[in-house]
Amino acid sequence: MVRHPKIPSPVLGLRANAAQFTLLVLVNALVGGMVGQQQTVLPLLATEGFGLTGFTFIFTYVAAFGVTKAIANYFAGTLSDRYGRRPVLLAGWLFAVPVPLMLIFAPNWGWVIAANVLLGINQGLAWSTTVVMKIDLVGPGSAAWPWA
Repeated sequence: MVRHPKIPSPVLGLRANAAQFTLLVLVNALVGGMVGQQQTVLPLLATEGFGLTGFTFIFTYVAAFGVTKAIANYFAGTLSDRYGRRPVLLAGWLFAVPVPLMLIFAPNWGWVIAANVLLGINQGLAWSTTVVMKIDLVGPGSAAWPWA
């Protein structure tokens, strides 16, 4: 890669990028918090609101959320390399915007499944992208465990 002589190379490392790294850790916490809130609310909604059994709830949650997140994880790196980290992260968050309202106003379990699909896309894009962004900041050589 040819760099312009007046443009300095980025400085890698955790100390040099502590503020940005901390921000990305907070973003990861928010991404995880969305799933935590849903896992608290969804079992009660399934049994009390829609009369579903634990098996039906777990199976549909895993199928909708887990498979979608796995697919989004698969594409997150490629999309980040093609379009940039920030647009993919923002796209991931945009998929999460309707989730709370869909859960609050769900007229049937299909809406909950659709909300889980959107949350899976959010998790796959936002979580994966923030992890890659943290590796970008500290540098790939610094990402290994010290004892590895």
